[in-house]
Amino acid sequence: MADDVRELLLSTTADADPSTPLSAPDLRLLIDHLRHRSDRLHASALSFASSNREPLASALLRAASSAASSASLQSSLQSALSPLSSSPDLSDLRSLSDRLVAARRELRERQEHLAAASSVASLSARLRAARASANPLDAAAAAAELKPLLVNPEGSGSGGDEPVVFGLLRGEWEQLVDELQVGLSKNVEECVEFAPEGGKVVVRAGPSGSSSGTPGVELRVALQALEIIDSLDYGMAKVADLMVKHVFIPAISNISVTVSVEVLEKSGSTYPVSVLSIVPSEELQGYKDGSVLYSRVIDVIKFARKFICVENITWMQSFAKLTWSRISDLVITHFLSKAVPDEASKLIEFQDVIRSTTEFENTLRGMMFISPDRKDGKLTQFVDDVEVHFAVRKRNEILVKARYILVQYDYDNPLCLLLQASDDHRDCVVDLLFQPEKCFISKSALHLMKLVHGALKDACLSSTRVAKEFCYAVRDALLLYKAIVPVQVCLEKQLNSISPVAAIIHNDFYHLSQEILGLAFEYRADFPSDQHKLVVFVDLAPIFSQMANSILRRQIQLATANLSEAIDGADGFQNTHQSQHCESAKFSIEQVVFILEKIHIMWESVLPRSIYRRSMFHVLGPVFARITKDMLLIDDMAAEETLQLQGLIHLALENLSSLFLSLIETDDDEKFLDHHTWVQLDESIPSLKKFRKLAELLDMSLKSITAAWENGELANCGFTSSEVRNFIKAIFADSPLRKECLGWIVAAPA
Repeated sequence: MADDVRELLLSTTADADPSTPLSAPDLRLLIDHLRHRSDRLHASALSFASSNREPLASALLRAASSAASSASLQSSLQSALSPLSSSPDLSDLRSLSDRLVAARRELRERQEHLAAASSVASLSARLRAARASANPLDAAAAAAELKPLLVNPEGSGSGGDEPVVFGLLRGEWEQLVDELQVGLSKNVEECVEFAPEGGKVVVRAGPSGSSSGTPGVELRVALQALEIIDSLDYGMAKVADLMVKHVFIPAISNISVTVSVEVLEKSGSTYPVSVLSIVPSEELQGYKDGSVLYSRVIDVIKFARKFICVENITWMQSFAKLTWSRISDLVITHFLSKAVPDEASKLIEFQDVIRSTTEFENTLRGMMFISPDRKDGKLTQFVDDVEVHFAVRKRNEILVKARYILVQYDYDNPLCLLLQASDDHRDCVVDLLFQPEKCFISKSALHLMKLVHGALKDACLSSTRVAKEFCYAVRDALLLYKAIVPVQVCLEKQLNSISPVAAIIHNDFYHLSQEILGLAFEYRADFPSDQHKLVVFVDLAPIFSQMANSILRRQIQLATANLSEAIDGADGFQNTHQSQHCESAKFSIEQVVFILEKIHIMWESVLPRSIYRRSMFHVLGPVFARITKDMLLIDDMAAEETLQLQGLIHLALENLSSLFLSLIETDDDEKFLDHHTWVQLDESIPSLKKFRKLAELLDMSLKSITAAWENGELANCGFTSSEVRNFIKAIFADSPLRKECLGWIVAAPA
């Protein structure tokens, strides 16, 4: 309305300023406009009301009715509340209401207690009835019906806050089940009797008597009752165990037996009787493919199915669950493991065993004795893996043979070892694979390599899986030598002293290292194709080579130490012109010669030629160098002393002549020490040349010694300028000539 007034004001004063006050004419004009507008609105409202009269009348009637109902409700509520508002004791009414609620709650609880008491009474009555029942089937059925009520976690009375009475009832139920289990299992045992000597079982349809003093029931009824209370395995456990001990074991472990079944029909009050006997057979029945054995086992199982399990599949499966694992173990132990071929070429013959074993298990599946999903196919799994069993057996045999070879060999008899190098033991002298030499080895290493070559030849004829096991066995056998031989009690002593045993063990390791290098080249081409990259032996060769070098190095060290100790006894070869010192020096030289000859005898007949020469050079070099050094360190020598020292040098050279000749490389059968021989020895043992030249110097004049230095002869023999000058000072007295010669030696280049 305010907006309409503004519009009227603007229309009446269109040319005037909106902020200018209105004049009287303008106000009258405005009033006329407002009256005219009001008349139009009133006419429009009357027109709408007349055109919509009926809807407006209906709406007004509904509004009037609602107002009347609201007033009536208000009046009724005031009438209902008026007694309460006028009553002075409102708290008594509230107390009455609370007592009513409590009474209803107590009634509900009493009803629940009555229902629980009724349930307890019913369960107790059913337990008493089951215990008093003379029929085990009725008692078993009652126990089975009560089980979900007393034991099932989802049943009544099994919660954590259950009444004590339910625990007592559960105890009575468990006692009832135990009594049924024990009584029924004894009933089954009385129906199935075994001969004390074994090999015979007698099955009666009912017990001949009851050990508990109560009448027994038929075998079928006892097993049925046990099944009802889920105790079938418990009731058949002892029967199954005795069947294995008294029937299956003799039927499987003995070759010449047969299965005999006899059925005696019912006569009078006695039950029918069935007898199974394992009786000896006059014919020797070899197992071959196992069909005879499997037929015998099937006959026993058929007897158990018909007369013990009464053709009931559930009972048969329970009997199988209790016996099959042990039956299959017996078959594997007494037949299948023995039927595994000893030779790879005979594996094809094992196919008959695989076929008969598969047929045997299929027959048992048809009888529902084992599961049809091959979960219980223990025998077929064994025969399918025959290659693995063959390989494992051969691997174990190889390792057992290898250990026997290494342990039984007598290393503790050096005389026996040396005699083995004679004509009677020429098989122990073998050719080295990568050197044109021969080598004497022990019989243990010889037999070990024969075992290794035999195993690898078998590997070449075998399948991939078997070949791999053979190769692993070869590696283990070789490593067994490394593990056993060096740590044997007798060998530890021999390896820590100069002995032929140590030399032979060195040869063993040296020979094995070369043989190992050649194994892959010799057999790789014949191995199964997918094994070419897997068959590796070369990694073992450095191990054995290092062991050989270590043993030989230890022997050289021991020899050098013993020789050094013998030279120490000469006390530097001082004062040999005196009798006592001369004898001491001579004894020292003799000890050196004795030790060297001992080493010569032990090593020459055992070590390969090149290794023998190289080892002797390592030993002789320090010996001659040490003796020469000690003699050159003497600061004063009498004329007689020089003769004694020269004699000691000649004594050593003469007594070592055989040793020197053994080190000569020549094609002539006859060897003797001549100029060419000494030249060859001097080149191999530089200290020997110096040692021999020292013997000449002890008998040379001053000028000759000086001339030998000047022409380089002494320098070529290994002498130094200081050694020559000290030697001259020790032998020759001080004189102008000595001074002159010493000056020439100093001036002359080496």
